[in-house]
Amino acid sequence: MLTFIAFAAFAAWGWLTLLRGGFWRAGERLADKPDPESWPGVVAIIPARDEAETIGDIVRAHMAADYPGNLTVIVIDDGSTDGTADIARAAASGSARELEIVTAPPLPEGWTGKLWAVDNGLRRAKEIAPDAKYALLADADIALARDTLSRLVAKAEDENLALASLMARLDARGPWASFLIPAFIYFFQKLYPFPRANDPDDNMAAAAGGCMLARRDAIDGIGGIARIRHALIDDCAFAKAIKDLTPSTKIWIGLASDEAISLRDNRELSSIWNMVARTAYAQLHYSPLLLAGTVLGMALVYLAAPLIFLTAFWHWNLAALFYAAVACALMGYTYWPTLRLYGRAPWEAALQPIAAGLYTAMTISSALRHRRGEGGQWKGRTYSSSAVNQ
Repeated sequence: MLTFIAFAAFAAWGWLTLLRGGFWRAGERLADKPDPESWPGVVAIIPARDEAETIGDIVRAHMAADYPGNLTVIVIDDGSTDGTADIARAAASGSARELEIVTAPPLPEGWTGKLWAVDNGLRRAKEIAPDAKYALLADADIALARDTLSRLVAKAEDENLALASLMARLDARGPWASFLIPAFIYFFQKLYPFPRANDPDDNMAAAAGGCMLARRDAIDGIGGIARIRHALIDDCAFAKAIKDLTPSTKIWIGLASDEAISLRDNRELSSIWNMVARTAYAQLHYSPLLLAGTVLGMALVYLAAPLIFLTAFWHWNLAALFYAAVACALMGYTYWPTLRLYGRAPWEAALQPIAAGLYTAMTISSALRHRRGEGGQWKGRTYSSSAVNQ
């Protein structure tokens, strides 16, 4: 039995390494493209709910963008009680660009707050920037470098992309974040292999909601944000809807270094825990069977081989040790590119099983929250299972 378990872990890592789209290479980056003949208009949509800590820096970053074309910036204040709108307005003062503040109406049933705010922002954009070709859907904690927008637009124009998004560099300060954030990025890439998402012939789709540049005709083509109004994992639902528009529709997702940086503080374990627990059970479609399978799968893939290897003196099963050693080597080898992206040391790859155990606990926590009626909590709102990602 021990040999079988070790072989299963070995086979799983062989499949992940060779047949999962090369997700672990972390090689999808925003490369420079030729400038378009003319720069299309862009409208930036920033939903914000109680974002006083970050909204000022975010608005200043958008105002300072060196984009050569027309750029309209809209912040949608979604019921904030901390002065978010006033801070945003003050941050834009003195800029050559104008900031539009939109107050979101009360949240209707069947919508998540963020998507309702985005929908209202897009409606306002049609009134004040009707000719803009692209919408930049950006989170209120994601700061873009001055040239990020122009580089994204150049890529979208050069490659005829309906959607281009960047997975922002997350805050990895402190012991918890430095340990868990690289693993979070790694697991996201494993769930949604970027090379597959970027292949128009593959039905895999993914996007990073903090920074998404979408063609407005593509948004209209899917029926607008209302198409995904109940989705908790809204970025990937959005990407899937757009990629499925036509067989030739192309999307792209890449990893950012300094092009897009999250200002959300992850130094406390609770910050990371809540980020994952909010949507993990939705990812499993609220299925106890999928939850059980996930827990067993994580145990097999991330814990079995290290435990077999570390308990060698108890069993001395050479075949099991061989398979476990190769599985551990592949685990560390595939984790290294993501660790390097975050400036971590190679030896930290040995800690991945512990990180996997913690993320498994967060997923179980997500299920327990749902059972208590606390699923999908965010900024004072709780969303029921009707908000499953479709």
